[in-house]
Amino acid sequence: MQWRRRLTWSPRDLTWRMTVLFMVGSALFALGSFPAYWSLVDSRVVAATFVVGAVFFTTAAYHQYLEVVNGSGTGTRFRWWAWGPRTMLWWAALVQLVGTLFFNANTIAAMATHLTTHQANRLVWAPDFFGSIAFLVASQLAWRAVCPRQWCVRRDDPDWWSALLNYVGSVFFMLSALGAFILPTTGEPVNLTVVNSGTFLGAVCFFAGAYVLLPARRPATR
Repeated sequence: MQWRRRLTWSPRDLTWRMTVLFMVGSALFALGSFPAYWSLVDSRVVAATFVVGAVFFTTAAYHQYLEVVNGSGTGTRFRWWAWGPRTMLWWAALVQLVGTLFFNANTIAAMATHLTTHQANRLVWAPDFFGSIAFLVASQLAWRAVCPRQWCVRRDDPDWWSALLNYVGSVFFMLSALGAFILPTTGEPVNLTVVNSGTFLGAVCFFAGAYVLLPARRPATR
């Protein structure tokens, strides 16, 4: 597969908007978890970075859902919602959209200060954990949609690469969520390094998974 993609400006294209929104949201999550950023910037700014990133993720996930329910959009009325439980991609898009809503709740709650350990686990950690579960389920569904068997290799298929990268990214997000649980005995996360590393690597994977869906750059001609 040609890895060099064309960074065009096509806001009317549904797939383009979905891809760019995922890339922006992923970049903000990667920035917020980067040590050089959160160690130098005010914690409220870091929290706001994650809030904005989660909004981009949710908007991108809804665009992904619209792309699934409308297909190519040729000759049919554009639908903002459709019931399609028989298709695996529909379930993948819907579950991922729900997962992003959990991340919205998680990032907004994380902006609150002076939370008790119980409140932090209930309002911040729990949405993060359930959102990560939703992303894993959505990744499995999307993977089976592009790969009917348990494993297949399609190196020239951008959809295959996107599904694989998003799956790996979802695993990293889950590791981050597990490490973020606040221990009642210490009032500290299980492992802060795992939290930041998992978020950063997961965001990088989702960024790459969206990037490969952009149009490939045409080879130079003499």
